[in-house]
Amino acid sequence: MSSVRVRIAPSPTGPTHVGTAYQALFDRLFADKFGGRFILRIEDTDQDRSRREYETQLMDSLKWIGIDWDEGPDVGGDYGPYRQSERLEIYREHAKILVDSGHAYYCFCSSDRLAEMRADQERNKKPLGYDRRCRNLSPSEVDQRLQQGEDYVIRLKMPKEGVCEIEDKLRGKIEFDYAQSDDQVILKSDGFPTYHLAVVVDDFHMKISHVIRGEEWITSTPKHLVLYDSFGWEPPEFIHLPLLLNRDGTKMSKRRNPTSIEYYRRAGYSADALLNYLALMAYPPLNDEEKVSLAEFVQDFDIRKINLGGSIFDMDKLTWLNGRYLREDRTPQQILGEMKEWLVNDEQFLGIVSLLHERMETLGDFMPKAAFFFAREVNPSEQDLLPKNREAGEVSQMLQTAIWALDSTANWDAQGIESKVRFVADFWDWPVREVTVPLTVALTGSKVGPPLFETIILLGIDIVRMRLINGIEALGGLSKKKAKKLEKEWKKV
Repeated sequence: MSSVRVRIAPSPTGPTHVGTAYQALFDRLFADKFGGRFILRIEDTDQDRSRREYETQLMDSLKWIGIDWDEGPDVGGDYGPYRQSERLEIYREHAKILVDSGHAYYCFCSSDRLAEMRADQERNKKPLGYDRRCRNLSPSEVDQRLQQGEDYVIRLKMPKEGVCEIEDKLRGKIEFDYAQSDDQVILKSDGFPTYHLAVVVDDFHMKISHVIRGEEWITSTPKHLVLYDSFGWEPPEFIHLPLLLNRDGTKMSKRRNPTSIEYYRRAGYSADALLNYLALMAYPPLNDEEKVSLAEFVQDFDIRKINLGGSIFDMDKLTWLNGRYLREDRTPQQILGEMKEWLVNDEQFLGIVSLLHERMETLGDFMPKAAFFFAREVNPSEQDLLPKNREAGEVSQMLQTAIWALDSTANWDAQGIESKVRFVADFWDWPVREVTVPLTVALTGSKVGPPLFETIILLGIDIVRMRLINGIEALGGLSKKKAKKLEKEWKKV
């Protein structure tokens, strides 16, 4: 096999998803098996959502779970820069190359015009997508509109007919009808590239030999192959991994499962057990043994063994495997050391003591009152979750809006959290106490606890989200239909 170079290219727009670590793991396994290089590239062109603190958390989370990289923004390399925001001129130059060669075009359609077009398509039950109005503008009209300073995007000219054939190393030949493709925007009006242009340009210039990514990207591959062909470049080989799934077979999401690496770290899982479990999501046990080290996976690794069916992310199975690591691989002294690194340390204890000392009469009061900070789950009762004269259904919906509100909290401090909680109360037109009591019960397992907003800070968004989800489940859950309707109303405010 020629020189192997693989990459992972996450967007720093939120906590690090276990799916990112899952993909990174298989990149690392593939690179190590063939003596190749594994590259970390940061796709931070979404200026509204990308944050440097998420990039830092991403690298910290991957290193914690046991995955490192050979090239990246922190370690450098021969093909940098490794942040897309530092490569903008490269993308603009390549977009211009496509326009000049006739493979892309300027589109001057306004957002209002596009919204009207889409509404008409929905109204008349037509296929959704850009109607290519600007695709055949004359060069003179394009020049005139550019000189007048009109806003524009650049769109890729997709073939109108024919079939795209994708050769996937796991799935064989996959065919897509070009007639179903849209003329994708490749350069936005702010001069930033879209994912499709940037990923192709970067993969080519960074000499990526194999693109390993989730199967949800299969439908984007025709656009990428058209880009490779338009530039006259040889495409890499494609390997689309099976998805991580919820229990109901849907794509794993934070509405059903804890999805951030930080949750598992904060909940007390071991990095080696979580990494082992992620490998088992797509790779079979070795000789029927499910407890397998990264080195053993590398030695055995064969891409043909990957299971394409998708795997249910089973928390009970992960917890069982984690227990084996604690019992079989750790001495009591080692467990004590890990606990100190986890939460049993002066910094964490001081924060909790600061919340509880006014409620303590003896030192013996501390551990019972603080136990919920260290627990993986608190199992709130339905009765305690319900304020007087409120029903389970409406409290479930309130807790869901609290999740959305806290997820969007930019300032993770008492003032920022309080403003979000009051916003939830205003949304429902409830007294604030009818919001704070169910929140307290869901987060602590008790009606009485330390100050709520400071408690939320110490628990962190990942633990808070899952405890609120568990609170919703304790109340009977929230159906997809109700959740979708509620989300629509929430987005209006």
